[in-house]
Amino acid sequence: MEAVTDLDRLIEHRARQARQNGNPERPAEAAWAESVRRYNAKNRKQIRREWYAYFRRIAESLRRRAEEYDQRAEALMEGQSEVKKGREA
Repeated sequence: MEAVTDLDRLIEHRARQARQNGNPERPAEAAWAESVRRYNAKNRKQIRREWYAYFRRIAESLRRRAEEYDQRAEALMEGQSEVKKGREA
């Protein structure tokens, strides 16, 4: 019984020291918190990469579409000038 009491006192003493030092009560909690931090950082980085790729695809698509519209506008203008020439002749 005395060994259990001594063990309880030792555990309480170390827990008090850890709280006073600003450390978690258990090293496992600190390791878990660090693991979560690393996972979240890696996850945020991956999400940024995916958004970057998404917006690059959108930008490329819009550039192709803009080029297509420019070509259509040019074709319309060329066609319009031919119509005017036909009326004048």
